[in-house]
Amino acid sequence: MVSPDFLSYLADVLAPLGSVRSKRMFGGVGIYIDELFCAIIDDDCLYFKADADNEAQFLAARCAPFTYQKQGEVCALRYYRVPDAAMDDASDMLRWARLGMAAALRKQAQPQAKKKKSATTGTTRRPARADS
Repeated sequence: MVSPDFLSYLADVLAPLGSVRSKRMFGGVGIYIDELFCAIIDDDCLYFKADADNEAQFLAARCAPFTYQKQGEVCALRYYRVPDAAMDDASDMLRWARLGMAAALRKQAQPQAKKKKSATTGTTRRPARADS
């Protein structure tokens, strides 16, 4: 659950970075800044996107990863909770938000793996015959 007051607070704090939009998803909320998906909110906890370039900064600040249950197992995503101090300091919050946005931009810039076309044409392939 995400409270409307928490969403409103984050929209105000993150506004200097661009247009802030939220979207409900999987019981939580996704945060987009200028249409860039860079954060998750769950139970009024904010998690920014991380990657190989910035994950060490989140770990050094002892930020907890976003986790969820899937078929009885705990799964973690590369999103890290914002340090408590950043919740009360707008400039610190913006620093963490910029890290999340940078990770999202790097992800967006990566070439997407091409999906294999499925062979569901309804025809059966027959092995080539060897002519004698």
